[in-house]
Amino acid sequence: MAGGLRLLRGALGVRGDPHVGGAVALCGALLLCGALPALAAGERRTGGRAGAAAGAAAGAPLALTLRPTSPLHRHSANAGLPEGPAQAPTPAPPFRRVDIALGCSYLGEDAGGSPRASGRSSSKHPATLMLRSVSVRDDGNLDDVMEYKAPQKKPDSSSPLVFEASAQSVSIPHAESLLHTDCDGEEVNCEISPYSPQQAGEGPCQTSWFIANLRLSSGISIALVLKGPHCSSQEEEHHATLHPKLRIPMSKEGTLLTTVEFQSSSRNTSLRARLGSSVTLDCHFALAPSSTLSSLEWRRQHRGSGRRLFWYEVESIGSATQPKVHVDVAELLGRGDASLSLQEVSVGDEGTYICLVSTPLHKVQHNIHLQVAEPPRVHLIPEVVSFERGVTTTLTCNIAGYYPLDVSVSWSQKTPKKAKIRLSNARFSSHRQSRDGTYSITSYLSISSATAQAPATYSCRVSHMALEKPISVSAHLKAPEQTGSEGLLGSFIATIIFIVVLFIVLGRRAGRSLKC
Repeated sequence: MAGGLRLLRGALGVRGDPHVGGAVALCGALLLCGALPALAAGERRTGGRAGAAAGAAAGAPLALTLRPTSPLHRHSANAGLPEGPAQAPTPAPPFRRVDIALGCSYLGEDAGGSPRASGRSSSKHPATLMLRSVSVRDDGNLDDVMEYKAPQKKPDSSSPLVFEASAQSVSIPHAESLLHTDCDGEEVNCEISPYSPQQAGEGPCQTSWFIANLRLSSGISIALVLKGPHCSSQEEEHHATLHPKLRIPMSKEGTLLTTVEFQSSSRNTSLRARLGSSVTLDCHFALAPSSTLSSLEWRRQHRGSGRRLFWYEVESIGSATQPKVHVDVAELLGRGDASLSLQEVSVGDEGTYICLVSTPLHKVQHNIHLQVAEPPRVHLIPEVVSFERGVTTTLTCNIAGYYPLDVSVSWSQKTPKKAKIRLSNARFSSHRQSRDGTYSITSYLSISSATAQAPATYSCRVSHMALEKPISVSAHLKAPEQTGSEGLLGSFIATIIFIVVLFIVLGRRAGRSLKC
């Protein structure tokens, strides 16, 4: 690691500076990976603890800090192992509460409020999202821990925003992925913006709401609705210390204390499916005890048109569902599983699917793009060609049943004495579309005996996005051979020549005998 910064078991090289707002992650329980060099650079620029936190919030990819839970969650190395020869199932890893810090960008106005609602343009400001008390599986690599502490420097309007979000009431989805992103080589894009609930509060003292959108490079998307700091009366707000940028109450450390009230996630933002297959579009959510589910809606958008596929409202009886789709209502209400199952995928199912989960106060949606991809079938005729003088032979390469339209077809020739060469004299038919929406095309290659070299191998190579690797089919041009008629004619001519020569020789000998 650049800079030589590492965190070893029992020797926490940076324990003296716990203000980690950038990239620190446990990797293999041996060293901390991520952007520790960036943290060091931040400290050199600004000095001390405040510099480390500022450098992190200003764009370091991830900051992961851990803190231990109660002794009830600590297990020895042999805990849960079976005694004697009996084979018992491997016990599930225990859970542990940790803090996860993410480098983010804040998109919003200087004094709170939704920029969309006000019509004013939004600004982009560095921020840190500290998820407190996140429950993760302890896989044995969480022995070296640090506790995040907010910077002691009093923030000003240019200081990075620090959002502390308590996750005690709502579980954070894909927490292990967030925890180990640096070590797994993943990137996290985190954006925080103001959020306007459907039912705005009344009175001079209102609650601030924010939404954090997290997108991992692996395709996971997470939306967290954060309930911001609030006051119980106008007098309390008057005496509260307001954040210099957002003008809302902040903690003594200058952070914005929030709680996660609602989370929604999807494992994939993009999926690919073959024709006739079944696919599940993942969508999950969790609510704080004070909130309840109102409705779930699935829609499909494609080329400017939209269609509702599924609708469920808690207060209504039953649900509205289109053919081929299914949502398990029992799982929806019991476990927050709002996933949509799609059967017998067709070309017409392609598009962007929207999972919209609503509560009396909030609406959160996830967009999942479904792409249909069907590989081509390739057939070349004829497979063997005999060389004939004065004859032009045409090879036909049929490519059928593929989707989407884009396909690449190329021809090549290979002879025993020469390297493979690419041919450019192929002809193509127009694209044809079948009833199932797939396409087909035919390519032709003419082989003239005047220019062809035999023996040779001619190959038709097809590339398509649905193929892991290109398909190549070949035809073989045989070397010229004598046919039966050509052999008989040659034998006849040879016999005549032999007889003529024989008579000439015998005639000369007879003439010599008469002279003697």
